[in-house]
Amino acid sequence: MARVLLINGGSEGHINPTLGVVQELIRRGEEVVYFIAEQFRDRVEPTGAEVITFDGSKFIEAFLAGGRNPWGRVGGLLRTADIVIPSLLEQTKGERFDYIIHDSMFGCGRLLAQILDLPAINSCTSFAIQENSFDSMQDRLSSHFPADVNEREQQEFQQLVNNVQAKYNVQIGSAYEVFCNPAPLTIVYTSKRFQPDGESFDETFKFVGPSFVPHSHDQFDFYNVDTDHLIYISLGTVFNQAVDFYKLCFAAFAETKYTVILSVGKQTQIADLGDIPANFIVRNYVPQIEVLIHAKLFITHGGMNSTSEGMYYGVPLIVLPQSADQPVVARRVAELGAGTHLNQEGLTAQDLREAAESVLKDASIPKQCVEIGDSFRAAGGYHRAVEEIFAFKRSLGITK
Repeated sequence: MARVLLINGGSEGHINPTLGVVQELIRRGEEVVYFIAEQFRDRVEPTGAEVITFDGSKFIEAFLAGGRNPWGRVGGLLRTADIVIPSLLEQTKGERFDYIIHDSMFGCGRLLAQILDLPAINSCTSFAIQENSFDSMQDRLSSHFPADVNEREQQEFQQLVNNVQAKYNVQIGSAYEVFCNPAPLTIVYTSKRFQPDGESFDETFKFVGPSFVPHSHDQFDFYNVDTDHLIYISLGTVFNQAVDFYKLCFAAFAETKYTVILSVGKQTQIADLGDIPANFIVRNYVPQIEVLIHAKLFITHGGMNSTSEGMYYGVPLIVLPQSADQPVVARRVAELGAGTHLNQEGLTAQDLREAAESVLKDASIPKQCVEIGDSFRAAGGYHRAVEEIFAFKRSLGITK
């Protein structure tokens, strides 16, 4: 039995795909210690992993201190080092691990692999990025800022690099290493078909498809719900405080043939939405997969997990990206003909209704969703991820 250290940041989108992997690792005899922000302890503990935590609010504060400039954003990940590294080292003092699995976007993953001298596996919950693509992205994003601002931010980033290297005796070769945490093995939770330029990645990238863990306790009462014309709307678990958008959805679909299930998240008070149309079912939370099994259209923020779940069950998508990687996901959905994407700024109820009707009438869109969903299933999910992890262990002579 090998001991595994798994470290992650503070976002459900980065945590959820790892839960099935952790459960399967434990089922196959591994001992997993999961290092996560304290507010996600309850999500991880049911896997059977030992959970140790850091202060998630301080982590976010350090990251956001980098600002919006692309160099500041990468620097923000380095700023988390003083929150994360001392905490982990203190809590694991004297303990032995055989390998480490770290999140691709978790700024200290590659650093901790160096400090602990452990073989590393990268857990990539969004699209994988190669170094040349990352550099092009940095240049493109930097072009939106004045040259003197970019120069100042790059200098500040280099100073952060120097400070972290000196303090923790690590090597940082590039911004790409900080932002993407490359490792000898990268587990990517999508298929090569959905990954942009999927065939360009070498064999160190294993595209295992989405990693879903069914929640048998999650149930939704579909009694008296017309599922023949069911639209499901959700902006995910993070950027979901959007009362105006939810009211726009009311205006778009009230008194139509559609039944609409609207999940508004825990931060929105349903009473703030005012009168709810008779054909709407509004909840703070719904079991998303169970609803998607019945849905004919999914209006989503374009988070990687939600998008993958929609296509896994063959549901056409309208994507309204909010932040992070969501615009890239939205464009990919449109490129592959699995749906369309809209800009939420300036969106009207008529725009949304017409887009929904257009997607629902296009017979080619469900076909594309089904084909992408088939590619997800064929990729193997968390079972395949663990097979790849064990093959990696064998290649290193880890026989426990």
